Amino acid sequence: MTMVCLTDFEEYAKEHLSKATWDYYAAGADECCTRDDNLLAYKRIRLRPRILRDVSVSDTRTTVQGTEISFPVGIAPTAFHCLAWHEGEVATARATEAINTCYITSTYSTCSVEEIVAAAPNGYRWFQLYVYRDRKLSEQIVHRVEALGYKALVLTVDVPYTGKRRDDIRNQFKLPPHLKVKNFDGVFQQETSVSEEYGIPPNTLDPSISWKDVYWLQSITRLPIIIKGILTKEDAELAVEHGVQGIIVSNHGGRQLDGGPASIDALSEIVDTVQGRIEVYLDGGIRTGSDVLKSLALGAKCVFIGRPAVWGLAYKGEEGVREVLQILNDEFRLSMALSGCRNVAEINRNLIQLSKL
Repeated sequence: MTMVCLTDFEEYAKEHLSKATWDYYAAGADECCTRDDNLLAYKRIRLRPRILRDVSVSDTRTTVQGTEISFPVGIAPTAFHCLAWHEGEVATARATEAINTCYITSTYSTCSVEEIVAAAPNGYRWFQLYVYRDRKLSEQIVHRVEALGYKALVLTVDVPYTGKRRDDIRNQFKLPPHLKVKNFDGVFQQETSVSEEYGIPPNTLDPSISWKDVYWLQSITRLPIIIKGILTKEDAELAVEHGVQGIIVSNHGGRQLDGGPASIDALSEIVDTVQGRIEVYLDGGIRTGSDVLKSLALGAKCVFIGRPAVWGLAYKGEEGVREVLQILNDEFRLSMALSGCRNVAEINRNLIQLSKL
């Protein structure tokens, strides 16, 4: 089977994963309006291509937090990769190392942070973090990833409580017995697994998390802190004021609050507010190279893909993830050239037909 675009991987994954696993990855909150709008919003944006610009040579490289990557697409933090492929996050890490881009490892990994580093020692990695009621848990994992050479912390801020994902409730979704949240192996043993919520005991996440926790995090680590889950200019301004190094504009793949904006629709006001003081990234709804181009034209420094990486895993593990990234890279390069851009520095808002926004 020749995989031509990301939709091909989606169709393969839907056919080959169990229903409960497919539903878990595909789920959005409530009626899935925001999940679906993440994709539809890109289709509403029109490009203004420039011609006769000599695009015989093109360069897709960019930097994030001062580190060069091969193109402006990384892997967003998604949980439980072993559900899609037996090697799980280890395969994802190898693929991103091979392509030379950024992999944000999820707290909810089915491989440990140590296993991931051992599998891809030269990979460029950030670590996605939740703040737990037991701050010691969060602190221990921060120190572990810092010692292992992870280059940034991505603090997810849009989950004081887990969104209502109807299919997971209907399926009574649980991690199969042979899998666990490896980073907390042994930590929760005394808890009964009967009432677990996505691999950990319920009420482990701290709903009292606030801006002061950003200062707390800064006090225990020297790593740059990137806040994931900002959708408004007000919160973007607060993020800058609190001294973080980056923002990921994100609605959690439409899995948290249903009825919020598509990520790409929230991007412009955040970029306009931040005004280059810190880097702004985006996840949610990226399916083609032209989606990547539109995101960069509207001011994102880099975008991250979640579900498509899982589809790649389901297809062929490390090789599948590599193929997904390679297809996006090729499509992005072509979209750039057809729009008259030779490198990422030439991509700007003039490429977007703003009247259509």
